[in-house]
Amino acid sequence: MTLGERIRKLLSPLAPPLILRGKKSRCKAEPVPADEAFDAEPAAMLAPEPNEFETLGLPEPVLAGIRDAGFVRMTPIQRLGLPITLAGQDLCGQAQTGTGKTATFLITLFARFLPELDPRHIQPLALVLAPTRELAQQIWREGMALGLHTPFRLVAVYGGEGFTEQEARLRAGVDVVVGTPGRLLDFMRRGVLDVSKIRFLVIDEADRLLDMGFWDELRDILRKLPPAKKRQSMLFSATLDHRSKRIASAHMNAPQDVAVQPEQVTAEGVDQLVYHVSKDKKFPLLTGILSREDVTKGLIFANMKITVTWLARKLKEHGYQVEMLTGDMAQGARNKVLDRFKRGSVPLLVASDVASRGLHIDDVTHIINYDVPQDPEDYVHRIGRTARAGKRGKAYTLACDDCCWYLPAIEELIGSSLPFEIPGDQDFGEDRTPHLTVHRMLRESRQQRRDRPRYEAGRSRPRPPSRQPLRPPSRQHARAEVRPPAGPTEAPGAVNGSRRPRRRRKKAPPQHAPQSS
Repeated sequence: MTLGERIRKLLSPLAPPLILRGKKSRCKAEPVPADEAFDAEPAAMLAPEPNEFETLGLPEPVLAGIRDAGFVRMTPIQRLGLPITLAGQDLCGQAQTGTGKTATFLITLFARFLPELDPRHIQPLALVLAPTRELAQQIWREGMALGLHTPFRLVAVYGGEGFTEQEARLRAGVDVVVGTPGRLLDFMRRGVLDVSKIRFLVIDEADRLLDMGFWDELRDILRKLPPAKKRQSMLFSATLDHRSKRIASAHMNAPQDVAVQPEQVTAEGVDQLVYHVSKDKKFPLLTGILSREDVTKGLIFANMKITVTWLARKLKEHGYQVEMLTGDMAQGARNKVLDRFKRGSVPLLVASDVASRGLHIDDVTHIINYDVPQDPEDYVHRIGRTARAGKRGKAYTLACDDCCWYLPAIEELIGSSLPFEIPGDQDFGEDRTPHLTVHRMLRESRQQRRDRPRYEAGRSRPRPPSRQPLRPPSRQHARAEVRPPAGPTEAPGAVNGSRRPRRRRKKAPPQHAPQSS
């Protein structure tokens, strides 16, 4: 039913439709035909929706990138934060994951510093800090998309990939550097990266970067930057505690706090459910969820690397297409796994918390916490992978006796109680490999290490016999073979070219001190 039909249905069927005609001073209600009254309806419905970003007075190259990205309406964090940041003020922003925090600081950066770009400058004017390699890559990709029509030169630096290639990009000239603290410090200590002229600083996922484990590296970087009054600083995160804001405020210039629904930490579109189950029944419950739900793209999180490896192996033996992602994987392997999962080639991805921070993966339908996270903030980031951009998703948490003690802290953080159920017999699936346990995998790995050949300490592994090079005889052996037999010219006492035996020196008699008379 069209809009005109709905309006006509509300009007009285006995009276003809009315339309107001005339000047402002005198309007007259005249009955007109229904076709004439609603002729303009299709044109009004087909009119393009006005772009909210055009009201900010952004440069045309920046607006062109926003249109190419398909952005029409501003998110709450963008609607509140962009007027502050475009005016040059510092900002501490808190919002749910996937609500446009990255676009907020990228649009500000491109709009404010576009007139000041100089292609002759080699050192950067903007620095973006991210806690993980995946998040740094994602920020770089979004920056390349939004800045497609601008001359900004963006470089991403992070560990796990070619140090030489990243160094060459930095030496060629750069305007914006996106990176992780460890790799940034490497380039700064080598003199490749100079941050003394940085005018724009962004700390993304600040709650993790400002944790005690990362604070030393972050402090070394902040000490080398210009003073806070000579640069604009921004700090964004989905969960930002007061301790982190106090530390960040010491390195910012009177930042404005913007919190979008701080009482609601998790996204609205996530249907959360906690299953209380024994530890030995968690995997049958997982298979039951996978067989019962239509999981087109699902993320399964575990706390430990060995659990991730075990789950991926178990699910593969049950016929599921699954990949795994851990923190110690090579960067190239991690990129391939993420690309396959984003394209939909693999419907399931078992991961540790390395994939729970800041990654934007479209159309994730299900999140399954095989283990309850020990850090309550990790729970927020885990379930934040789904229900992005206004979509809906489901998040299941399997709480056993070992992990259920972490639930009160999570409920305190999100400000509400988590719905829970006791699974019935119909909720469990079948475990066709009950013999494959985590302890058995550990025993197998230890046995494999024992079966490896051991070599003496300090010696490298020998080459196979087929590749063993032919070594020339030692100099001592060659001299013994070439040297002629003993003759009349040999020194007395020499036998077959050997050296003269040493004579023993007689010990001198002890010298006694003269006796006094």
